[in-house]
Amino acid sequence: MTYDIKTLAVRSGIHRSQFNEHSEAMYLTSSFVFENAAQAAARFSGEEPGNIYSRFTNPTVTAMQERLAALEGAEACVATSSGMSAILTTAMATLKAGDHVLCSSSVFGATVQLFSTILAKFGLNTTFVNGTDPAEWRKQVRPETRLLFVETPSNPLTEVFDIAALADIAHKQGALLAVDNCFCSPALQKPLQFGADLVIHSATKYLDGQGRVMGGAVLGAASLVNDSVLGFLRTAGPTLSAFNAWVILKGMETLNIRMEAQSRNALELAQWLEGHPGVDKVHYPGLASHPQHQLALRQQKTGGAIISFEVKGGREGAWRVIDGTRLVSITANLGDTKTTITHPASTTHGRIGAEARARAGIKEGLLRIAVGLESVDDLRNDLYRGLSGKVG
Repeated sequence: MTYDIKTLAVRSGIHRSQFNEHSEAMYLTSSFVFENAAQAAARFSGEEPGNIYSRFTNPTVTAMQERLAALEGAEACVATSSGMSAILTTAMATLKAGDHVLCSSSVFGATVQLFSTILAKFGLNTTFVNGTDPAEWRKQVRPETRLLFVETPSNPLTEVFDIAALADIAHKQGALLAVDNCFCSPALQKPLQFGADLVIHSATKYLDGQGRVMGGAVLGAASLVNDSVLGFLRTAGPTLSAFNAWVILKGMETLNIRMEAQSRNALELAQWLEGHPGVDKVHYPGLASHPQHQLALRQQKTGGAIISFEVKGGREGAWRVIDGTRLVSITANLGDTKTTITHPASTTHGRIGAEARARAGIKEGLLRIAVGLESVDDLRNDLYRGLSGKVG
């Protein structure tokens, strides 16, 4: 029987123990006992399925992987210790020295650092592509291109990329398309439906939903994920703990209702910001003024819960808004039920250099808000203080 995503969020991935518990069990163990030497050998060789060692097999982590795979419509999922470890695992599992990567300029600052600095030391070459136009990506393809990597919507400008068009470019080249689905989650967008080969998650964000634990995931076809990706995790060990997996597993139960409510709040707040005289520009896919609004309507269920906006006065004006808040949390994390605010140029993208920030369109007056579940009236009042210059 085929179930709706709302049902899958609370019912998939459940394997009850002999105690027949209703809530999913948490298995805090580093290893598992075998019945005899022959079974141990069979487990280690892969001849017999079953748990071996929690670095790469754990029942709680398996339940989390199965639930997320069900929500994304993926054949397989490998959980990792963080979102960045999921990206690293993807690169190390699918690429080799001399391969070429096309990566959007509009990605998280640590992702830029990973591709341009760390992976470059191992012979991976990365070209950062400006803009959302597939034609620009097509121009940058090389014979050795093996991976296209994109966030959609992007961090922090919420640019929306045509997943189907990029998948076509990748596949004609014999490359893979990996999509970071952190901003939308499977509640709002399913990249595999549009032709993506791999989906990346920072489970730290909306999948947990309450800012409690770190986690990540890589999803896609079983032939790719269960062989290459799992093989890297088994050896290198960027492992998700059973406790964190359990927290994320429970967080996914409320994913849909959280994303729907937070998206409604974000749209209302974005509309108010767009009309405020202290704001130069609002970046939010749910607004008709967004350059990729129509594409967002086709790929996403809503505009999401992330808003970026440019205030007058550059960095001084942006910091004044932040310092004027009394309710909104000043932190770089996102995906929480509590609204957060950050200044990307000096925090999340502060280490990538002025040239890279300019290439990504990150101005000194840009602020990013991850809208939570508070009253929109209260959020407006909290931001109004700094936007109106009434800080003190």
